[in-house]
Amino acid sequence: MEQHTRKGLLEELSSLLTQGNAHVPFEAACANVPVELLNKPVPELPYTVWQLAEHIRIAQWDIVEFCLNPGHISPPWPDGYWPRPGTAVDEATWQATLAQIQEDRSRFLELLHDPRQDLLAPLPHGTGQTLLREALLIADHTAYHTGQIILVRRLLKNWG
Repeated sequence: MEQHTRKGLLEELSSLLTQGNAHVPFEAACANVPVELLNKPVPELPYTVWQLAEHIRIAQWDIVEFCLNPGHISPPWPDGYWPRPGTAVDEATWQATLAQIQEDRSRFLELLHDPRQDLLAPLPHGTGQTLLREALLIADHTAYHTGQIILVRRLLKNWG
């Protein structure tokens, strides 16, 4: 891949992962959520604001670990990607979830920007996955569930 093409692609991926572009960024969707609403269910929806954020954290962590560690073993699907039903969180746990999402995203961005990495080469320990695919997967998955966080907040009368 030509250097200017790689640079442009990295800029676009970084923007997509950190700013949301056409979507509300994850951080904005999670800003200023009152702690009493983190665990509050909405009728007919199977998740809370915190459960959605924690699901994003677990899935992103799994993808990052998969990219960095050939020996990584993913959690069992689907139960390993969601917090246990009924698990309640406090402000400290909420903040830890948000901080871990940012930390893992930073680790992934560092890997993406490593000039030794070929964004289009299949990962040697995978089944055809590339860093480009994994970056798009993180962005797409996070955007999808960020929209759900906003929906839950709207239904809780805590958005906009």
